[in-house]
Amino acid sequence: MSERLPITVAQHLLEQQKRRFPDASGEFSWLLSGITLATKMVAAEVRRAGLGNKLGATGDSNVQGEEVQKLDVYANEALLHCLGRRGNVGVLASEENDTPVVVLQNPSHGKYIVVFDPLDGSSNLDLNISVGTIFSILARDGSASDAGADVLQPGDRQLAAGYVLYGSSTMLVYTSGDGVYGFTLDPAIGAFVMSHPNIKMPARGSLYSVNEANMDGFPEYCRRYLHWLKSSEDDAIYSSRYIGSLVADFHRTLLRGGIFMYPPTARYSKGKLRLLYEANPIAFIAEQAGGMATDGRQRIMDIQPDSLHQRTPLYVGSKYEMERLMAFAKKKGAE
Repeated sequence: MSERLPITVAQHLLEQQKRRFPDASGEFSWLLSGITLATKMVAAEVRRAGLGNKLGATGDSNVQGEEVQKLDVYANEALLHCLGRRGNVGVLASEENDTPVVVLQNPSHGKYIVVFDPLDGSSNLDLNISVGTIFSILARDGSASDAGADVLQPGDRQLAAGYVLYGSSTMLVYTSGDGVYGFTLDPAIGAFVMSHPNIKMPARGSLYSVNEANMDGFPEYCRRYLHWLKSSEDDAIYSSRYIGSLVADFHRTLLRGGIFMYPPTARYSKGKLRLLYEANPIAFIAEQAGGMATDGRQRIMDIQPDSLHQRTPLYVGSKYEMERLMAFAKKKGAE
């Protein structure tokens, strides 16, 4: 019997489109091909980073006040270039840019918005630690007064979201609201092929991920929750795992279960992670895989953004751990 041929991400998207949207024009698949092309380019540069002049900082800071890495610039330019030429993307909003880039003025043509963090965790590149690209796709109705306002949509209006993890292999994890699928880049054929069909986050895990160095500045309910995680109550025996790269930490949580936490701190009282570029797409993937995501008070994807670079706390993970967290948050005196 012959070996089963791999299913590429392009084939999977076409199959989904025929099943769910038989009258679709194929424009959405064309848009996704721009993302996969750009991330292949980034993956190639990440692999060669230590051999060229691509490691280290540029000496500039982005709109977040963070030091810009050389590969941040390359990844941002690759995504802007590949998506800006799709013909159906109207607005591109990057974590690295002050304002969104309007690609096509006519909403009837540029009907999609792509929001992205071009290279999450880039400060870890010099240490050869996994980094990633996070993206979110929204519909553009063109009724907003400016492109910035057009982007300010709650996460539950996302059409699709995903991330690409550049690690021991390059992996694309993607959802369009019909489950979560993982594709690994096969260098032999230059295509992302299905490797993780219909990913489901375990209902309960044994790992937690948080920067405990900031614990003194966490809300009181977070400190009590961490004590519970360490106390082995209710036969809950947890191990701590923290990489410091959101994509890598979440990817482990997605596959192994448990919880990832980035609470507010004394320094970042409103949280540090960006709602549009990081929290919303991660929350969409988590929920589609059977997990949960909250800011400690409400569902992440229910938050109405009021600014392009808005920050938020983020707690995301398996249903059991998340429900226990929310129980601690709701207790009297949680703050």
